[in-house]
Amino acid sequence: MTELAGWENFYVIVGGSAGALIGLQFVALSLIANQPLARANAQTGGTFSTPTIIHFSAVLALSAILSAPWDGITAPGYVYGVMGCAGVIYSAGVAWRIRRQTAYKPEFEDWLFHVILPLVAYGILVACAIATRQRSREALFGVGGAALLLLLIGIHNTWDAVLYHVFTRRQDQPPPA
Repeated sequence: MTELAGWENFYVIVGGSAGALIGLQFVALSLIANQPLARANAQTGGTFSTPTIIHFSAVLALSAILSAPWDGITAPGYVYGVMGCAGVIYSAGVAWRIRRQTAYKPEFEDWLFHVILPLVAYGILVACAIATRQRSREALFGVGGAALLLLLIGIHNTWDAVLYHVFTRRQDQPPPA
């Protein structure tokens, strides 16, 4: 198919990166889970860590969807449109959970990387789904940009979570061996 012909390498790289980063986040959070924390709270996992896995998974799914041998661009356009709508709804739920959790007072950067930028990325997917029939080439660049944005959001959020856990570890506990 001509519309998706040049995108194979992009989605192999982006999708492979997302898959590897999902595994890396599990490893990092597993190692951190054994460390005593000063401000541990069950709310923070679902509020701050789970969305990152969702974003990485969305990138992985987009990569798989757009690497499949479709007969046209319309069907994948519907799929990434549905993904975008689900992502917008999910991001709104994340905003609600951020406001309700009490373990941590979110800063602007938290709102930016956990709510605003994901809403932008998923909104781009919705807009691209709408534009797919009239401007398929531009829509595919938008989808690629949204996938890359979600990947970068996930990288930032994983790093932020690791640093948060490392620097909030109890001072009276010995460092890990």
